[in-house]
Order: sequence, then structure tokens, then C-alpha cells
Amino acid sequence: MTDTATITLSPSAAARVAWIAQKQGKPAMLRLAVEGGGCSGFQYRYGLAESVEADDTVVETDGVKLVVDSVSLDLVSGCVVDYVESLGGAAFKVENPNAVAGCGCGSSFAV
Repeated sequence: MTDTATITLSPSAAARVAWIAQKQGKPAMLRLAVEGGGCSGFQYRYGLAESVEADDTVVETDGVKLVVDSVSLDLVSGCVVDYVESLGGAAFKVENPNAVAGCGCGSSFAV
């Protein structure tokens, strides 16, 4: 299923995924999943995806795909996945409008 209104992959995140995928010889496809745990209840998990599953939602930016499973999609609907570089380092960041609380590390949230 493809739904471009549900989640967004920023151009900077797409460029970083493309770079990582090329270095690893894999498709330019980032999987975003949500797991229980982390300091605020849920945590984001990222990884390069080899394929798209039947229940996945897929959005594309600059030829790079962002893949989210149907269970995780409920928790990240409306999100923007970005890649930010700062003095503190560089990392993927999820801007989640559904989160009512987060943690200092930015990888954990509560709804």
C-alpha cells in the first residue's frame, strides 16, 4: 500500500539512506518500526529493508523508500523522518505529532 499523506521522508534523510544503502550494496529502502520499551514507553527502530511486505505503507522521496508496517503506522502516522547533523552528532530523527512525551535522547516516546 502506498499512502503519501501518512508519513514523510525528508530529502536529507533520503540522501543519507541512499548513501548508506550504496555503501552496503542494498536497496535504498529504510524501514521504520516502533517497538515497546525505551525510557518513554515506545522506541523507534531503523534499518535498511530488503523488501516490502504486504501490509507495509511505502512513501518515496528522491528515489528512496520509507517502509512502515501496519502496526507501527498507527503510532507514527503524520510523522516526518529527518536526518539532522549538529555539534552533538548526526542521527535520524522522527518528528512525531502523536507523541505526548519523549525522552532526551529522542529515540523513545509515549502516546
